[in-house]
Amino acid sequence: MSTPTPPAIALLESAIDAGTVPGGIIAHGHDPRPVARGAALPGGPALPDDAILRIQSMAKAITAVAALRLVERGELGLDSPVAPWLPELAAPRMLPHPGAALEEAIPAPAPITLRHLLTCTSGVGIVTVESPLHQAMAAAGLAAGPAPWQLAADDWLTALGELPLVGEPGRIWRYHHSFGVLGILISRLAGTALHEHLRTDLLTPLGMVDTGAWVPEEQQHRMPPAFAARRRERGEAERGKVELVQTQPAGGGPLAGAPSHDVSHGELVSTAADYLRFLRALRDGELLSPEHLELLTTDQVPAEAKRPDSFYPGFWAGTGWGFGVSIATEGVHRGRWGWSGGCGTDFFVDPDGTIGLLLTQVEIGEHLMPLLEAFQELPAPDC
Repeated sequence: MSTPTPPAIALLESAIDAGTVPGGIIAHGHDPRPVARGAALPGGPALPDDAILRIQSMAKAITAVAALRLVERGELGLDSPVAPWLPELAAPRMLPHPGAALEEAIPAPAPITLRHLLTCTSGVGIVTVESPLHQAMAAAGLAAGPAPWQLAADDWLTALGELPLVGEPGRIWRYHHSFGVLGILISRLAGTALHEHLRTDLLTPLGMVDTGAWVPEEQQHRMPPAFAARRRERGEAERGKVELVQTQPAGGGPLAGAPSHDVSHGELVSTAADYLRFLRALRDGELLSPEHLELLTTDQVPAEAKRPDSFYPGFWAGTGWGFGVSIATEGVHRGRWGWSGGCGTDFFVDPDGTIGLLLTQVEIGEHLMPLLEAFQELPAPDC
């Protein structure tokens, strides 16, 4: 009698069969091992389970842990202003409302603190609606997108500091940019680039040998291509059908090889095995004190900051934000924490210790969301 396929693996296999992704890596359980299925690209070689992948915003949890470890060493306080290390943000100005003209900016009544960066309430972040600030950020090279920042870290922060905040620190939530600022803060506190500090303080001790700010030349053969879903516009029979378009080649793209400038404001590459090591160590209390682990994994955003225009519609329904991760605040998954990466990666950790990890290289969007939603609803694994 054949052994039934575990639900997590069956889910990934069905997504491959449907053409949603060419391949992926999945893990699900209390101490799961990663399983790879499918190919690196349609019709190509099998995707290995040790592939080095672009994890994008899943790096935020790692950066948050690095910052809290500095707090535990007494090098920084959660409510310490960041201005002594980030003079570019020493005298922030803010808009009276998100759609205001830039010249209407007024002095912010409170300084930006480490807590504001960790909770994405610093007043910097993605501007979700067309506005003067939205236009100014795009013109300055500060608009978030699938590609890494084009400006070097110091230049990026200078440009960010020349624009007003979208609102008062601590009272408005905006995604993403706070963690770029946080990476630069850590690098200046440590006196070295963020990736070097991460390697010394977290990655090497945990054995995360393939995690870093880029893929070295000798390992680029392990880096699969990245894709985005596009609807076909030509051909009567094919028009409207979704196809996967390669956006970064195998072993290539901006994260292949050392960059020409400091990327302390950037994100990371990793493997399933590496990221699982990180999640287990974090879950098991090996990286942070119980106090700081509790803060990281519980909702830290005040109700007034959870505005409908903060992010995508409905984001705050049953969801909170801790330090670098989202939090399920109600429903059957209450207490779950996790987050995703824009290149098609996702993870969660449940209150009972169950870990879920899904790694693809297909850009998150309408095409991929059904797979991610089904992944989030996997049944609890057998004990």
